Amino acid sequence: MNTDNPYGYCGPENTDSHRFFTRREMLKRCGMGIGMIGLASLLQQEGLLATGGPLEDKAISPLRSKPTHFAPKANRVIWLFLNGGPSHIDTWDNKPELEKFHDTEFEGFDKFTGFFSKEVGAIMKSPFVFTPRGECGKMVSELFPYLGKHVDRMAFINSMYSESNNHTPALFMMNSGLPRSGFPCMGSWITYGLGSESQDLPGFVVMADPLGRGLPKGGRSSWSSGFLPGVYQGTLVRQKGDPILNLRKPGNLSGGQQRAQVELINQLNRFDMEQQAEDSGLSARIESFELAYRMQTAAPEAFDIESESSYIKDLYGLNDSKCAHFGRQCLMGRRLLERGTRFVQIYSGGNENQRGWDGHIDILGNHSQFAAETDRPIAALLTDLVQRGLLEDTLVIWGGEFGRLPVSQVGTLKPGRDHNPHAMVYWMAGGGVKGGVSYGETDELGYKAAKDPVHINDFHATIFHLLGMDHERLTYKHNGRRMRLTDVAGEVIHDIIA
Repeated sequence: MNTDNPYGYCGPENTDSHRFFTRREMLKRCGMGIGMIGLASLLQQEGLLATGGPLEDKAISPLRSKPTHFAPKANRVIWLFLNGGPSHIDTWDNKPELEKFHDTEFEGFDKFTGFFSKEVGAIMKSPFVFTPRGECGKMVSELFPYLGKHVDRMAFINSMYSESNNHTPALFMMNSGLPRSGFPCMGSWITYGLGSESQDLPGFVVMADPLGRGLPKGGRSSWSSGFLPGVYQGTLVRQKGDPILNLRKPGNLSGGQQRAQVELINQLNRFDMEQQAEDSGLSARIESFELAYRMQTAAPEAFDIESESSYIKDLYGLNDSKCAHFGRQCLMGRRLLERGTRFVQIYSGGNENQRGWDGHIDILGNHSQFAAETDRPIAALLTDLVQRGLLEDTLVIWGGEFGRLPVSQVGTLKPGRDHNPHAMVYWMAGGGVKGGVSYGETDELGYKAAKDPVHINDFHATIFHLLGMDHERLTYKHNGRRMRLTDVAGEVIHDIIA
């Protein structure tokens, strides 16, 4: 017997040429290999390995769940974006002085505040009745009979302001912290900083208006990853057909054939990356192929709202023609959040003025329509998150890109309101915020933020803080400078944090 062979291999000189290992020797030799297989499986489940390719070629997944700077109060976000600019003084910011001074001139008003400087009219009272709601007594417009039941869960920021009176730069400002395109939006920053809790679904999902009213002004730039790697950009859910293109597995390929196809594509892409400097677009494409492959199994189930109970469907208003479309989106958003998607943004309203919360003409009719579309579904979302134990660590956000002016816009068939970047109301619920509180105030007419003004950078810093991130530390080097969502500003609003 060859005693120099430590593994017990029997060569030609061994008379027992068919015995390679004893059982003990086999377990001793293979144990480490079995352990490594188990370790690889656990790392994959935790998102610490990207999929595809041989083990030695695997890189750390850019969408893996990442540690926070400090203990978070929220783990996920859903932002209900009221596209067009809802009027704060007709929704959540009751101003009795508007009725007192109704139809009188607003002395000292800057006619260039809004978008239409030649159509400035007199002070106009709200066409909606406000009543106190909840134990906190928050004055709420009649527009929100359902949401008014949840005010004790909401933290209202009554003194938000922006820097632009035009939709597109105001949308960029609200999403990316700057009033111009080319910068990463909040959803991209959050998935860059925290990753995703699911490796089988997108970490950042966007839903646009589903009634054919178009994308928000500025289009897909509002959910762009800007200079961050492309893997962090928002995934837009389609309005008709399959929610995401190519979600169904091709019928002419077996699972093994498709897996081999994806691995070949990724191998070629990695070879190309080795020949040049790091290309974030190419690395994002590799990850997108892998994510798309995994999504073909996980996403159809996540988007299948028909599997929900009749009680849930009724709660979200899926049988109500006025709000069924938005109810489906809110329900889909909840299903994505509970399956690990980190950030969901749902837009109400489309591109053109009267196709969104842009009440230049007939503020009464415009806001009545869009409130009827969204009030019940958003209230249902809050109720559903509570009953599933998810609201505690899910941050729900409501608001648009700016507010509206306290004066009427003349030259229209019915009274409307122009844009107002100086004042707007946002509310947040769950995710570590105090319930039933209001922070800041506008002046007596709701024209400008007067007490404790909150810039959008402050708003973003507060959201990051709730997610366990220091907005000054979450940076990305671009053009020789460490960039961040809040640029060089931003103060956390501690008074609304529980």
